[in-house]
Amino acid sequence: QVQLVESGGGLVQAGGSLRLSCAASGRTFGSYGMGWFRQAPGKEREFVATISQSGGITNYADSVKGRFTIFRDNAKNTAYLQINSLKPEDTAVYYCAAAYGRTSHLSSGYDYWGQGTQVTVSS
Repeated sequence: QVQLVESGGGLVQAGGSLRLSCAASGRTFGSYGMGWFRQAPGKEREFVATISQSGGITNYADSVKGRFTIFRDNAKNTAYLQINSLKPEDTAVYYCAAAYGRTSHLSSGYDYWGQGTQVTVSS
């Protein structure tokens, strides 16, 4: 069982930055691929980024490439999402997710989810 807790969301102006954190419980964090997804009001949850168990492989949605960076610190059992050059269309609840032994751009590919953290970008 893995519990995930996101933090770092907030209200920022367009062009600003945030760093989201996803703290995981348990001693096997390094065995899980991690993903970030987001869900805007009235829209389906969408893929944002993934990172492999070791952190050596990352993938991003086209809409966030060059602005978002996913990384992890296995010693701290934490995954991160650095968000730069925020746009109003980035407004959403951001979720982290964990998948044992794999990564996926599909939400159905994940075993555990956090509760989400709200990111609101004002224009």
